[in-house]
Amino acid sequence: MPPQPTRKLSKGRRDRRRAHDALEASNLVACSNCGTMILPHIVCPNCGFYKGREVIEVKKEEKKK
Repeated sequence: MPPQPTRKLSKGRRDRRRAHDALEASNLVACSNCGTMILPHIVCPNCGFYKGREVIEVKKEEKKK
């Protein structure tokens, strides 16, 4: 059998260890061209613009009838 903990961890010690485990909300900014919420410093996946100019060409999908 593997070794077992000698003593039970207190709730305070357990909770202090978990203090940094909370999820953080991602920092979103509006695209300057189309207004879509995107991560900062990243090319907009919706329109392909970065810092006010088109960096990649994004193909628009046609709707099928």
